[in-house]
Amino acid sequence: MMIRTGRPALAGALVAVLLTVSAGGCTGSRRDDRDPEGFRPGAPGVGDAYFPTYGNGGYDVASYRLKVRYDPATDELTGDATIEATATQDLSRFNLDLSGLTVSRVRIDGAVVRHAREGDELVVTPATGLGQGKRFRVRVDYAGKPAPITSPDLGSGGLLATGDGAIALGQPESASTWYPVNDHPLDKATYEVEATVPEGLAALSNGVSGGTETSAGWTTWRWAERSPMASYLTTLVVGRYRVRSGTHDGKPLVTAIASALPPGGPAEQSLARTGEIADFLATRFGPYPFGSYGGIAVADNRIGYALETQSRPVYGPAFFTTGPNLTVVAHELAHQWFGDSVSIRSWGDLWLNEGFASYAEWLWEEHDGGPSAQATFEQEYAATDWARPALDPGRSEIFSRAVYKRGALAVHALRRTVGDETFFRILKTWTAEKRDGNASTADLVSHAERISGRSLRPLFDAWLSGSTPPAIP
Repeated sequence: MMIRTGRPALAGALVAVLLTVSAGGCTGSRRDDRDPEGFRPGAPGVGDAYFPTYGNGGYDVASYRLKVRYDPATDELTGDATIEATATQDLSRFNLDLSGLTVSRVRIDGAVVRHAREGDELVVTPATGLGQGKRFRVRVDYAGKPAPITSPDLGSGGLLATGDGAIALGQPESASTWYPVNDHPLDKATYEVEATVPEGLAALSNGVSGGTETSAGWTTWRWAERSPMASYLTTLVVGRYRVRSGTHDGKPLVTAIASALPPGGPAEQSLARTGEIADFLATRFGPYPFGSYGGIAVADNRIGYALETQSRPVYGPAFFTTGPNLTVVAHELAHQWFGDSVSIRSWGDLWLNEGFASYAEWLWEEHDGGPSAQATFEQEYAATDWARPALDPGRSEIFSRAVYKRGALAVHALRRTVGDETFFRILKTWTAEKRDGNASTADLVSHAERISGRSLRPLFDAWLSGSTPPAIP
């Protein structure tokens, strides 16, 4: 991710998250839950070791179409979500994650069906069972005042009301505060978002703009992300923004700067170099993986982090208080390859996102006339607490320094071990072969061993999980 400001071995030690999934759905359920025809409920979570109730089982989402209307004057959101999915088991009922909002009606393939709330779960019961492989369409009408989800160890995420609008943002959980969702990276899907807001305000989201339409004092903004996206990477930013649209490398590039930030100031200067930085990273990681570029700089000081929301990262204001900050832009753009296009299978593997994005900072700084990656490696090596692992660090430590910096050390150690030519071939083939999918640390080790033709498991064990400083290759 998420870079924050002021916040806080291998094969056998890999996250023991036995996810019984099929294309994003966990299929396990107690046998005595079966109905007479053998249909059974989808599990109320995918079984992630850190967040067992995140996501849901029994189905795989292909796409979301979200129509939301938000009134900053009342902090009221009304929504109409259409979800295209496929049953991955004989399904008697299933859950969607939805926090706090009130559901008025649920339909499956046009027919109204029963629904109930169990905490932050929306339980949907179709009139008849959905057979394995059945494609179905769920439509949910809902409304209410969104509220962020707060965790004592991970902070808060979700739709946050601001002075002139709202910001929907957060990792590992935020999407369920503004739409019903299968909320785990394992179930990536495409998105269409229509956001209607008072005329004069912007409503920004992921992907390619579909234009705007104004009527009776309200403006509808349309966005579409056609590449599969993990739910925590979705965003909705509403308010007064200076929106600039252009193209880069034949693709749309949309940036938005909060009107409260100075025109031509550090945030604007930094985001103006988005295309340049993405082009540099493409020389290291392979072709840029999405259909649009961009970034959003918000002015709300409660957003003390930056997040790699797909195709359009969001940056908190603290990154630009002392001048342009290209390092944070490089970090969030690197996530477009590592974390967004190639997503984690479980949250204990978050170093796969943060280690590579942190390493991209080192690469960019060297390219931009700063210290070499080797010099930064040596500095970080000396400062590392080797008692804290990067792999499977524990739920409360997924955003710890070890995940970011020790993860980057492991990446550079791989580079020193296999040499530059093989190292960058590993990275480019990894992002190409795993594009739009999910991967684990074990997958990366196997891939690196195949491309390099050598055993690398001991190297990854030592640099990610060992309790003593490894020998520098």
